[in-house]
Amino acid sequence: MKGIVLAGGLGTRLHPLTKVTNKHLLPIYNKPMIYYPIELMVEAGIRDILIVTGGKNAGDFLRLLGNGREFGLNHINYAYQEGEGGIAAALSLAEFFADKNPICVILGDNIVQGSISRYVENFNEQKSGARILLKEVPDPQRFGVPEIRGDQIVRIDEKPEQPASQYAVTGIYMYDADVFEIVKTLKPSKRGELEITDVNNCYINNGRMQYDILEGWWTDAGTFESLLHASNLVCQTVAKMGALG
Repeated sequence: MKGIVLAGGLGTRLHPLTKVTNKHLLPIYNKPMIYYPIELMVEAGIRDILIVTGGKNAGDFLRLLGNGREFGLNHINYAYQEGEGGIAAALSLAEFFADKNPICVILGDNIVQGSISRYVENFNEQKSGARILLKEVPDPQRFGVPEIRGDQIVRIDEKPEQPASQYAVTGIYMYDADVFEIVKTLKPSKRGELEITDVNNCYINNGRMQYDILEGWWTDAGTFESLLHASNLVCQTVAKMGALG
């Protein structure tokens, strides 16, 4: 399995901080934001990783990450997204890198408490299709929200006013090689972007979507409030581990 971290976008909700740097280079407690998804993948045994970024600060990723030696890697790949075309458009830039292999995709502003190795193993056993991670949240209307019947997701609504459940689709996705052909069929949404929710709904409609409920805490870090919340969660976790050690 190959790993893809999506770290593009303009981060307008975090202006003026993102006027001087990419959102994913902002600190979450004691590390740059981009470290967290990379470490999550490496811990799950994913060693072949692509960073998709964009904007005026793309070169800063290379200066920060280099070839990934700090993460125990021999090499990190990079791709550049021009403008903002949506998450699915950013994902499409990774087709050459995936080279028909299954992929794990993580949005660069997703911060997770624990490991995703068990979920990666579940997907490997699944053999094909897609697998997404869900988390119960108090404000699901901020996210993609699944409607679940029995043990199946029947659809995902993007930022619904009346959520069908209390679960959010986290920014952690696993796909087989068909995902790139699916992206090619998408049409821009009202926002003018290619939506990852449309990709997921395509897998759902074809009966090829599975899911897991993510254990431990999870947050995005795309607003001032969630950026602070993520830092506080990491700080508390580090302090707790230090006390146990």
